[in-house]
Amino acid sequence: HFNWYGNNLAKAGKQLDSLPNLTLELGAVLYDFGRQPRAAREFFIKYQDRILFGKDSYAANEFPYYWRVFETKDEYFDYYRDYHAFWKLYGLDLPDEVLKKVYYKNALRWTKGLPQKGWPR
Repeated sequence: HFNWYGNNLAKAGKQLDSLPNLTLELGAVLYDFGRQPRAAREFFIKYQDRILFGKDSYAANEFPYYWRVFETKDEYFDYYRDYHAFWKLYGLDLPDEVLKKVYYKNALRWTKGLPQKGWPR
């Protein structure tokens, strides 16, 4: 849950800078990134080795919103839950290598026992 600092990326950055073993996961805070796309994009690029994709539950209908925020330049679109975000979202257009690290490469590096083969290069 990004240590609950998705809405305060400066504080999240200070934590990452001062705690070298800290990693952040993305569950339940997508709406914070989509409302501050430029700052979030810079943050993800800077800390790309310290961020993990994560969610509280498997809900297949929610994944396209994550992809749209992280992978596109789309502007002014709704979040999938109106009780979490009352604002529109914007895409971050993250570079492919950052996406790969966030989606799976960081997990492969940090989690012992995960299969190392069969992932996109």
